[in-house]
Amino acid sequence: MSTYFRRRSSFHLPITLSVSLMALNVTLMICWIILLAQRSSWGVLAVGVVAFTLILVGLSIWLALTIKEISLNNRQANFVDSVTHELKSPIASLQLYLETIRMRHLSDAKRDEFHAIMQTELQRLDKLINQLLEVGRLDAIGENEEPMEIAMGPMLEHHAETACAQRKFSKNNVFKFDMQPEIVEGRKIVLDLIFLNLLDNAVKYGGEPPIVDVSVEPSGKSRLLIKISSNGGRIPHEDRKKIFQIFYRGGSELERRCKGTGLGLYIVHTLVRKLRGRISVHDRDDGGPGCTFEVEIPGRISKLSEKQES
Repeated sequence: MSTYFRRRSSFHLPITLSVSLMALNVTLMICWIILLAQRSSWGVLAVGVVAFTLILVGLSIWLALTIKEISLNNRQANFVDSVTHELKSPIASLQLYLETIRMRHLSDAKRDEFHAIMQTELQRLDKLINQLLEVGRLDAIGENEEPMEIAMGPMLEHHAETACAQRKFSKNNVFKFDMQPEIVEGRKIVLDLIFLNLLDNAVKYGGEPPIVDVSVEPSGKSRLLIKISSNGGRIPHEDRKKIFQIFYRGGSELERRCKGTGLGLYIVHTLVRKLRGRISVHDRDDGGPGCTFEVEIPGRISKLSEKQES
């Protein structure tokens, strides 16, 4: 199965074949029309034109489905490459440190340092495995959890702290917050998965050093808009919808600076839609490098509004 996924297909053959068959079909249809029009065989002419038209439509549908299948196959190949790398790297690191600890006499400080590194690698493995499991149970996530009122500010700051800790950054140096005191009623595990993935990506794909701006503001009477802007590279316009597809990762696995599975944004997009919200990506408002992810979700409750009403 993995051999099938890793074999990347080319678009050249199906496109060339389809265009050639379409051109042949159109040529035959024109000849058919000219020939039968001269003989005034209108009934046979109508039947032939309909038949040639159906063949042309069938070829177009076949080409579209073939291109879609090849794209999915290539995304799966990239997915296998990235997951293989993500699994092998921490396993190889753990094996190296374990052998070093076993074969050498180390000071307590050095041993503690190795243990800390090994714990980080285990957390990396655990995160990857959990992400793979989450994809298989997206429809069921949060179903057994009762909705609750969740303060957006503390939740976002907590996930920002987690994202920075994983990459040895200080939250105060990376994140800038502009958040109104809003509360969302929802299932905590769903909101955690959405914003932990987005904030982690903002740090992971940010500049050197990463700078991330997070804002929370009302959007209409009953919705909330969360903007997460990073200073990394811009996402090309043609990729801004594709990045939410399963397995999709732009570029080549061999050339990519940051590794990953291509599942995070698919999970985010699926869960946001489950909340009857929407997510999109745009250029930064200030015109700087990087991009902004905007998440709009329903059901906000404003603390300030509650105080004013009371």
